Amino acid sequence: MASRRLIAFKKWMKANGVDCSDALDLLEDQNDAVSVKASRDLKEGDVVANISKTACLTVKTSGAREMIESAELDGPLALSVAIMYERGLGEESPWAGYLQILPFQEDLPLVWPLEDLDSLLSGTEIHKDVKKDHGLVYEDWEENIVPLTSLLPENVDPGSFGIKEYLAAKSLIASRSFEIDDYHGWGMVPLADLFNHKTGEEDVHFTAELPHSESDSEVDESDNSDAASEATDEEDEPSGKNSTSPEQSLEGENTDEEAKEQEEEDSSVLQDDVSSLEMIMVKNVPAGAEVYNTYGLIGNAALLHRYGFTELDNLYNIVNIDLDLVTEWSTSSFTTLYTRARLSLFKKLGYNSEYFEVSPTGEPETELLMLLNILLLPDNTYNKLDQTGDCVSKEGREITIGKHKVVFGESCSSDVLLTDGVCEALLAIVDKRESLYGTSSSFEEDVARVESCVLPRDRRLYHSLMLRVSERRILEKLRSNVRERLGEVSGGKRRKKMNSKILARA
Repeated sequence: MASRRLIAFKKWMKANGVDCSDALDLLEDQNDAVSVKASRDLKEGDVVANISKTACLTVKTSGAREMIESAELDGPLALSVAIMYERGLGEESPWAGYLQILPFQEDLPLVWPLEDLDSLLSGTEIHKDVKKDHGLVYEDWEENIVPLTSLLPENVDPGSFGIKEYLAAKSLIASRSFEIDDYHGWGMVPLADLFNHKTGEEDVHFTAELPHSESDSEVDESDNSDAASEATDEEDEPSGKNSTSPEQSLEGENTDEEAKEQEEEDSSVLQDDVSSLEMIMVKNVPAGAEVYNTYGLIGNAALLHRYGFTELDNLYNIVNIDLDLVTEWSTSSFTTLYTRARLSLFKKLGYNSEYFEVSPTGEPETELLMLLNILLLPDNTYNKLDQTGDCVSKEGREITIGKHKVVFGESCSSDVLLTDGVCEALLAIVDKRESLYGTSSSFEEDVARVESCVLPRDRRLYHSLMLRVSERRILEKLRSNVRERLGEVSGGKRRKKMNSKILARA
């Protein structure tokens, strides 16, 4: 039987223009998480939901609209205020029946305490970014949210505007918001945000229909991957002030008359916009199976950062090697002056990367191999390149590696760039990259720890370990590829010999 929460939500949908097909079953698990399953066979092209835009919680529809626009807030910051405001109204909110079906917050790293970030995510792709997010969110709250509490009406609980409540609203936006249209912007879309994600396995697609006045051939589509990624990207902005709002004049100041005309225009747009949002099946789904949306083809780092979970055997995982790690390796093998000069040449040749991607199969980015070749160039070759003073012409960028001519800035096979010296450097850099995790446990021990986790009790530990395991697996693939290239079995004598040569040069 449906729970009281689900019954209340279904009543709310019917009363607010959200038409959910009886072919969909909304189910709750023992942790109160809601999922969507097919109650009968679904076919590609079936419309399983029709959602009125007025049912969506946006800045334009929220009771906080006037306060938000007066404060000139924009983007996720503005939508956060709308969510906190409606939550602060409690049962008086027009969205009370919808908000009660949502969790208080999504367990994104954004809402984790700093001690958890450091103990669980250290060394992973998202550790530094999440800590930066924390700082920016606190700045936003102090600068933009706290001042609003004195403007709240008496029926809105000021406690709903605390830092925990702000972080909670941000987490819901990052993981559940959709782009609706140019007028509403980003918003919370009831029912559409209950479909779980599966990478590369989209069953149902979120579509924003155009008004009847628009051409039927023009379809404005958006999915949750766009919404969540852009909402997350905008978190990097410390201020939510909107300096280029279409509601403002070029000078940023409207007269009373202009403001009134704009308000009437906005009202007209909302009134005339009779279009709706649809959830359309993009593949057949048998009865009893869960119906999935997709947030895009993204790896575990982005999934955990934006949505708070990871996936087993995700095919889109990557690892990045920061330029700082390469610099650290070089200065430990050569001198600081030597390293700076080679890095300067690297930039002169048109390379500007601050990090280098390692693919799911353990293949390093070509630009990293180019940099390592520059760092390992014999002095006479380096001086020839550097002394030409012309690193733009083909002649000024051409060197010989083995039997091959290589032109920096042009495509080149990795096989050519993977010299013995580059391979040895890669092995050392991979060791440095793995050391960032700050753990003495082996890859196999991490895998065993993942398998011993009990969900949901160990949720944060589980997903953090999943991320680290997926990254370490890629680093191990890179090691294996490099050792195969070197013809090594255990990485013993030859590696020591190459390291001694590097030290001798220094």
